[in-house]
Amino acid sequence: MARARQERAEITRQAILDGAAVAFDSTGFGSTSLSDVSKQAGVTKGALYFHFQSKEALARTLIEEQFQIFRPVVSTPMPGVQTAIDLSHQLAHGLLTDVRVRAGIRLVIEFGSFTDPDPTPYNMWIDALRDCLAPAQGRGDVLPEVNVTDLATFLCGSFTGIQVASHVRTGRGDLHARVTDLWTFVLPGIVPSRRLSRFEAAGSPECRAELGLPAPEEVESRVS
Repeated sequence: MARARQERAEITRQAILDGAAVAFDSTGFGSTSLSDVSKQAGVTKGALYFHFQSKEALARTLIEEQFQIFRPVVSTPMPGVQTAIDLSHQLAHGLLTDVRVRAGIRLVIEFGSFTDPDPTPYNMWIDALRDCLAPAQGRGDVLPEVNVTDLATFLCGSFTGIQVASHVRTGRGDLHARVTDLWTFVLPGIVPSRRLSRFEAAGSPECRAELGLPAPEEVESRVS
């Protein structure tokens, strides 16, 4: 009986998060009310308050969820430059396919709407990228004069701007192409020339297969 109650409670919690994600993704933090969330989720306000004490608590949960994307990528035995590239394509894929990721990213960008803005989400992105780039530099895949924390900070800001511009211009239809452009332009400035051929700006073959992305040569043939 207790297990059945726990299972029902978890189903309700997930429904609330799904409803909140749809609402936040559609209208943002400031324009979304808890009534909007409960209506979207199909639950009572009492059920909503049982699981989340406030709209901000809901938003913070969705923000934290996006970092689930990072864990399987950065936990590889030898993270490096290609890991960072694949991570950016994983996040782009999440924006295209998962409303919770879209809501979480939008909430991060709108963090100024919170009473006490918190840089933690950006710092977590930066840390994840730095944790890929630092060991790569130790192996000689990143130029020794590059400050990997500064590079990770630049990449975080660049991805944020790229995905916003892609959303406005094409509904994110060109997001993977723009992320590929980012790495195409960045790699020659951070990787020794003799090692450039090791890395694929469009994502590793394994990453592209997992996400269902075409190989770079297939994209080029379609364009031509």
